[in-house]
Order: sequence, then C-alpha cells, then structure tokens
Amino acid sequence: MALYEHIFLARQDVSQQQVEELTTALTDILAQGGGKVTKNEYWGLKGLSYRIRKNRKAHYTLLNLDAPAAAIAEMERQMRINEDILRFMTVRVDELEEGPSAMMQKRDRDDRDGPRGGDRGGFSGERRPRRF
Repeated sequence: MALYEHIFLARQDVSQQQVEELTTALTDILAQGGGKVTKNEYWGLKGLSYRIRKNRKAHYTLLNLDAPAAAIAEMERQMRINEDILRFMTVRVDELEEGPSAMMQKRDRDDRDGPRGGDRGGFSGERRPRRF
C-alpha cells in the first residue's frame, strides 16, 4: 500500500468535537477500503490567508495514511460532498514522519520561549531624543 499525508480544513463554525467526528468518519471510510490512519493531529482553529466560502478561519487536521489508491479516492469523494470541509490536500510520500509534525513542534517552541514567542526584536531600552 502507498503512504500519504492528508490535510483538511473544516469550517470555523463547527465545533472541535464535530471535527473529531469528521475525522472518525474518514478513518472508517479508509478502513472499509483496506487502509489505516497511522497518525492523527488536530492543529486547531487557525486564520486563513484569504477567505474561503466566507470563512476567515478553519480547523486544520493532519492525517498520515497507509492505504490503497481506491480508498483514498473514495475518501476524497466523500469530502467533496461534505459541506463542512472547505479544502483538502492529499500528497503521496515515500515515508511517513515519526513524532510530531512541524506545526506541532512550532507550537511547542512558542510555549518554551514565553509569552512573546522568542526574540523577535522590539523595544530594546531607552528611546533616543527626537531631532527637530
């Protein structure tokens, strides 16, 4: 079977529990087709770069899949029908990443650096007097 990384965006007005139910339904579709989900990461409600169907935010979810192409095609067909899913993307990969994804690592790094999220510059002491 082939290995895939799959990301989907759900509408902002659905709850996190409904997103988890969507993920469970997609996992069941894959299982019926002979595939399995090896990793499931919920990235949270994030802002979009541009509006998609009048939504400014979306719930992001990453799935690592080990499934035949027919099961992936059926899952994508079901996603096109579902009104709660704004966008999705499936990419075939040679091997799946172990451990947390880059998005989850970024969140961990931000938590370690404190409330400012690291040294990004900003106010660095006294202001110089203005020249008129």
